[in-house]
Amino acid sequence: MNPLLEVRDVSLSYHTPSGETKALSHISFDLMPGEFLAVVGPSGCGKSTLLNVICGLLRPEEGTVLMNGTPILKGDPRIGYMLQKDHLLEWRTVYKNVLLGLEIRKEITVDKLSYIENMLRIYGLDKFRSSRPSQLSGGMRQRAALIRTLALKPDLLLLDEPFSALDYQTRLNVSDDIGTILQKEKKPAILVTHDISEAISMADRVIILTKRPASVADIISIKLDIENRTPLSSRNAPDFKSYFNLIWKELNQNA
Repeated sequence: MNPLLEVRDVSLSYHTPSGETKALSHISFDLMPGEFLAVVGPSGCGKSTLLNVICGLLRPEEGTVLMNGTPILKGDPRIGYMLQKDHLLEWRTVYKNVLLGLEIRKEITVDKLSYIENMLRIYGLDKFRSSRPSQLSGGMRQRAALIRTLALKPDLLLLDEPFSALDYQTRLNVSDDIGTILQKEKKPAILVTHDISEAISMADRVIILTKRPASVADIISIKLDIENRTPLSSRNAPDFKSYFNLIWKELNQNA
């Protein structure tokens, strides 16, 4: 099976009048079809920068990023991007917010409207379709943002700490919801997070980055001995603590 995404020897520096700041250094990894990767590393090491390179917002100074063997361009429709904030527009209803990406791309079709209706119903937002974002809980807002992104039918989903603004209990529930949604949709994803437990519970593999300039310290395959794995149930797996300690140790060695 060929990789969906190939990141090969990617390096990038920020240039300002005061000098050069190296952000990424010779990063390489693959993402397979249907796979969920998590990226962890010291604060400020360049995790979000890496996502911006993958989606084409930044162009690497060295190396290549290929998706299905072709270069990724700025605004590539094959990639969906969920940011830390949901960016729902208060003057639009939940339903109109979910439609926003399709409106911008002029891609509203009967099939895609039907898909949205099904997603709203399955994930508990149908009764709130006429509500404003301020009337939703933080978890419901994140589900709406995810449906808005999935409505575009991206081949790859990038998640930049989408749960960081939520309280702990809501964060657990929403990460479980979204992880389960992505499993059902068989949607490959890359999650950037500071939360080691979140990374282990959601990912098939965890990429550990060093301090800036970020390079790949290690890639850990997560194999939990648990049936019908979900992000929430993964935390009860016998090997969960061992993976946590392994990644914690690796992070501290490279901080």
